[in-house]
Amino acid sequence: MTTFWSLWITILTLVVIFGCFWLLRICNKNTTDVEEGESMGHSFDGIEEMNNPLPKWWSYMFYITIVFGLIYLALYPGLGNFKGLLGWTSSNQGIVSLAESKQAVIAAKEDGAYVQYDQEVAQADAKYGPIFQKYADTPLEELVKDPEALKVGGRLFLQNCAQCHGSDARGSKGFPNLTDSAWLYGGDLATIKTSIMNGRRGMMPPKGGLPIEDGEIKGLSEYVVKLSGRKHNEALAAQGQASFMKGCFACHGMDGTGNKLMGAPNLTDSAWLYGGNRMAIGQSITLGRMGVMPPWKDVLGEQKVHVISAYVYSLSHQDELNK
Repeated sequence: MTTFWSLWITILTLVVIFGCFWLLRICNKNTTDVEEGESMGHSFDGIEEMNNPLPKWWSYMFYITIVFGLIYLALYPGLGNFKGLLGWTSSNQGIVSLAESKQAVIAAKEDGAYVQYDQEVAQADAKYGPIFQKYADTPLEELVKDPEALKVGGRLFLQNCAQCHGSDARGSKGFPNLTDSAWLYGGDLATIKTSIMNGRRGMMPPKGGLPIEDGEIKGLSEYVVKLSGRKHNEALAAQGQASFMKGCFACHGMDGTGNKLMGAPNLTDSAWLYGGNRMAIGQSITLGRMGVMPPWKDVLGEQKVHVISAYVYSLSHQDELNK
């Protein structure tokens, strides 16, 4: 904020506060020739106006409010660029990255500033840290059988993962469904944790980076439809198979079942991340796809990722865990 606007806000605020004080003082004084408690000589609809002072409790309440306001503005930010005597702030401002946030926390401690958000995080870590440490020391194979741990993982999921995968974890177009058995990189406990910790970056270049002509897209889409076991045009699918053999098999496999090491989708099931109709398949082939899941190790830490991993695994293995 510029100096001009800082002064403008400060002066305007103080003028209003002291103006209220002056007005209150005036209203508590008898400025007429009529004695207090006597009639003012006015009557409206049978109601006579009397020269009565303001109630004491009402006046005292306003005096207390004014004093409280001045003390508050002296201790906390509120008057333009004035930081307040306590050095309090709700959070570190102007942060655009996790690294900057960590540096700001360190700088605030060194300067003796009171950052409320940092204090609340520290208190939460002190209270819940031992609980997460206990979960982190428990192997995932055991953690998935702990109902309380799964409840904690579910709450963490709603806070951090539901924005993309949905509150029911069923995902949406471009965001994987975590409740089925279709896993691009694998659905075992260790792989799920690796995916959350380090993130994933899947990329299919336009036309797979292969010498595929635009006229081949329709046939290639038809062949993909055939691979998933749906009704198809056999002649058109045969043409698409020839295009598929130009190099698509390098990622998706000769039988189209995909490759989890590369995150290449299985084309023979009914799980379609970007849509499984012919138009959507054609768009995927023509334009390519770019899928990015950010890493969470620096945001949540391994302890919380450990708990979320158990929860995510439980979503698609209910039958196994209920045995």
